[in-house]
Order: sequence, then structure tokens, then C-alpha cells
Amino acid sequence: MFEPSPVPQIRVALVEDDVFFARALADAIHAAPDVYLHSLAVNCQQALQMLAQPAADVLLVDLGLPDGSGLDVIRAAQRQWPRCMAMVSSVFGDESHVIQSLEAGATGYLLKDSTPALIVEEIRNVHAGGSPISPLIARQLLTRFRQTLTTEAAPSPPQQACGPQEEQARLSPRERQVLDYITKGFSYEEIGGLMGVSRNTVLSFVRRIYAKLKVRSQLEAIYEARVQGLLHT
Repeated sequence: MFEPSPVPQIRVALVEDDVFFARALADAIHAAPDVYLHSLAVNCQQALQMLAQPAADVLLVDLGLPDGSGLDVIRAAQRQWPRCMAMVSSVFGDESHVIQSLEAGATGYLLKDSTPALIVEEIRNVHAGGSPISPLIARQLLTRFRQTLTTEAAPSPPQQACGPQEEQARLSPRERQVLDYITKGFSYEEIGGLMGVSRNTVLSFVRRIYAKLKVRSQLEAIYEARVQGLLHT
């Protein structure tokens, strides 16, 4: 009798000192058929010891740990688990914490007002190549990017204002449309609804955008696209 192949499991390493939040998230992970709780640490010391184990696929880290910063865990994971995608789950939504996390190597940043079920969905997202960021944070950072680009822009001839013409032609119209919606702060689900496609199709567009622009996150993609003159809004 034919037996279906088992669903590939995404191994998740969780670093979280809030017992109730960790328990709720662990329950959501256990309820998901394609996600597996690889390991759990409640502080930096345990997390650094955890990195000596075989690598997880996704590392979900709180920043405010009792014996240090989750940033140190992310940096250590970059060295010891180089293929693992790190994502922050934190109460801190200010620009400084977000930028430091991205610089340390995080590819996603979620506020703790997200439900455990949504966080599990974003674990799938980051494992598939996405870069999930809570909409509130995305809008704040995009506003800052726009202000920075406006302040730093200097008058120059049109041909020098952006990259070469062949660089501008890299993205297809649909990819530019997705990037434009991301710039405006829409979630992948919202973009799918606006374009009449599934969330997975949107993720496919996002992965192609990242590959063509040679970036790893939404913010890098937006910045690079603006530098090259691919976005004009």
C-alpha cells in the first residue's frame, strides 16, 4: 500500500526567558505538522551551549535575556550555525534594537504582540527565504529610509542618479509590483490579495527579487532598489 512521504520538519531553536510565552509558542510548534522544537534555552549561557549541538533550521531569539543580549546569541549562531536563519521575537520595537539585530545577522524581526500561531507561520516564511518584519516596525524603518535618502540625495545628471540601464531592467513588472507593495508596508498576505495570487507565489517573487538584487532582507531590497532607481515613489 502506498504511504505518503513524511512532511519535512523545520527544526526550531528557541531562546526565550518568558516562561508563559515560551510555553505558548512551544505548544503552537508541537501542533504544527511541519515544525519541530529542536531545543530551548532560557538565557545566553544555555543558548551558547545549545549552539554546540547539530544546527537548527531557524533560531528564534528574544533580545532581553537575564544574563545578556540575544544579539550575542545571533552573532554566535552566524559562526556556528551559518545556514540557520535567525529571527528576533521581542517587546523592543525601537529602531536601534531592530537595526542592531539586522546587523548581527537576523533576517526577521517580530514584536511579541504577534500570536504564537502567526509566529509559527513566520517561521515557515523565514525558512522559505522570506524576511518577516512586524508591519509597525517596517513602516517606521521605511519612513527613516525615505528621510535618509532624501537628505543624502545630491543634484546630479539623470544618467548618474541611479545604476546602469541594465541594472534597472533586472526586475520584471510583477516583481517591481511586489517590491512596491513591500515598500508601502503591506504584508505578504495583503500583497497576495491585492495581486490575486497566493502567499506562496508572493514568496516566490520575493526570493527572486532578493537573488537579483543580491540582498537578504526587505529593507536591503528596498534600499538597493532605490539606489538603482527601480522605485520612484
